[in-house]
Amino acid sequence: MMKHSFYKRIMRMLLLAFVPVAVFAQYTPSSQGAYDDYSQMSYSEMVNGKKPKPVKYNKVREQYEMNLSKRHIQRVDRGDLRATFIPKGMWMCGTTVNYRAWENENENLLVLKNLNMDGHVFAVSPYVGYFVANNLAVGVRYSYSRNYFYLGDLDINLGEDLNINLEDLYYLEHKHEAGIFMRNYMPLFGSKIFGAFAEVRATYSRANGKNSTGRRDLDNDINTLDGTYETVHKVQLGITPGLCVFVTNFAAVETSIGVLGVDYKWSNYKNIHPNSSEYEYGKSRSGGANFRFNIFSINIGMTFYL
Repeated sequence: MMKHSFYKRIMRMLLLAFVPVAVFAQYTPSSQGAYDDYSQMSYSEMVNGKKPKPVKYNKVREQYEMNLSKRHIQRVDRGDLRATFIPKGMWMCGTTVNYRAWENENENLLVLKNLNMDGHVFAVSPYVGYFVANNLAVGVRYSYSRNYFYLGDLDINLGEDLNINLEDLYYLEHKHEAGIFMRNYMPLFGSKIFGAFAEVRATYSRANGKNSTGRRDLDNDINTLDGTYETVHKVQLGITPGLCVFVTNFAAVETSIGVLGVDYKWSNYKNIHPNSSEYEYGKSRSGGANFRFNIFSINIGMTFYL
């Protein structure tokens, strides 16, 4: 009986000594590697009895640290993503032209009757620039435009008792404009042929115009001429978007739409009245912002890159 209880005490001591060893073994590198191997196996592989390949703990740890480093959000260098459309050091020169004309003779449209009108708008703008960086050019521009409008006759019928007649309305303006610009190009879809650009302009313009109503007929002693001579000054800061297509290695066709931005204008007037030799003087000031596209101000031109 004494021997039997002695053996039981020895067995208990061995069991108590084995438990810490078993617990410690669960956190050894070999057991951690085996756990990682099983965690990477699919359910079907474990059911079919496939044994995982032995992987060293150091390789598993290196892969784990590599995955963590990939998850970190890093700043993207946008300089590597920007393609060179036009390289630094090149010169550009070209001209844009805008022209449209209209003529109406005895046209009737809803309440407008007997419309007789003609006019035209012409503008030409040569420019030259130099690329100080890839896709970025600075330069100077000069523009000339002529606007002409004449309304010979127009009847506005708004009812039996309300009829308005307009006749002999005349307007003519000559405008000169000079300015500096900075243009930034961007290729479309990584192409070397199709591109878009945005041009920032700072300009000053001076325009001389005259408008009048009535007519002067000295043979029949008729003088109903009443008009105004006008001088307009304007400064503007705006953005002009556009597209370009290279037709050769050194020439591109370009189109652009209006100028979006802010402007300030001041004008001086000299008014003349029928059968009067004296003038009346006046002036005005105005300013504002325009961020709407005007489809009637589309310019088309050719640019050469040297």
